[in-house]
Amino acid sequence: MSTLVFVEVSEGKVRKSSLEAICYAHAMGGSVTVIALGSADASELAALGKYGAQKVLHAADSKLEKGIIQAYSAVLTKAMQDENADILVLANSSLGTPVAAKVAVKIGASFASNVIELPNTSAGFVVKRSIYTGKAFSLVELKNPKKVIVIKKNAAEVKEVVGTAQVVNFSVSLADSDFNTTILSSEKATGDVLLPEAEIVVSGGRGLKGPEHWGILEELAKTLHAATGCSKPVSDMGWRPHHEHVGQTGVKVAPQLYIAIGISGAIQHLAGVNSSKCIVVINKDADAPFFKAADYGIVGDAFDIVPKLTAAIKAANA
Repeated sequence: MSTLVFVEVSEGKVRKSSLEAICYAHAMGGSVTVIALGSADASELAALGKYGAQKVLHAADSKLEKGIIQAYSAVLTKAMQDENADILVLANSSLGTPVAAKVAVKIGASFASNVIELPNTSAGFVVKRSIYTGKAFSLVELKNPKKVIVIKKNAAEVKEVVGTAQVVNFSVSLADSDFNTTILSSEKATGDVLLPEAEIVVSGGRGLKGPEHWGILEELAKTLHAATGCSKPVSDMGWRPHHEHVGQTGVKVAPQLYIAIGISGAIQHLAGVNSSKCIVVINKDADAPFFKAADYGIVGDAFDIVPKLTAAIKAANA
């Protein structure tokens, strides 16, 4: 079995979710080839061998810098053909998932997204998918010889293995039609830790009463090396930037730890966080719906609890 893994690169670095995709492919067995598009640090690509990649294809064409879906799918389709790969594995993202779907159509492959476990090959090729915003699961058999699998965040543990990867330049002739889409502008999320890659997320809601009180949340996040998030009403009111909005219509997260401070727990917010491994809720309203979804809950005033929690964590780390 031969597997091709598409990795996303940001500012020369491979994203953690893409490292998970490599580890997932390695755990399936067989050969693993990685492909990266656009600018990428050569040493960063070579280091992918320690996650299970035997070879890394680097398509460094400057026209591939902006993440045009048509162009990316053309490159990946060519790589699948050249490498005679049976399976394409990608991490779920706003770029990876649509690219995966287009590649699946181009090569006539079976397609599955939001995959959360390694395939069961005891009788066919069956994958387990997360559906209905994580409230249920489905088992899907991929019957075509070619398969495209998009894994959900945290579907695979990032583990280092003994191995090295050869980095090879990958050239492909791209047509003008591959660039019919023009990206006029883009706004990048900012922060020490970004939401899609975060292992810990600290989010705030209207219970913080205003943007001027966000300092206690940011201090807790800094102490935990966490990303900051917020509920939809908070971003709608302009208290926090839109890219921090966590929920069904915002960023869906699946961190190891999600801390919700002053958030009631509307169904739209829960839909964006219910894949978190552990949820901690801090709210002075004991009847807040979020407590029903929480692994741990603290009933009390956030302005009293959060500074004490931050101080306790700092003391434990001293």
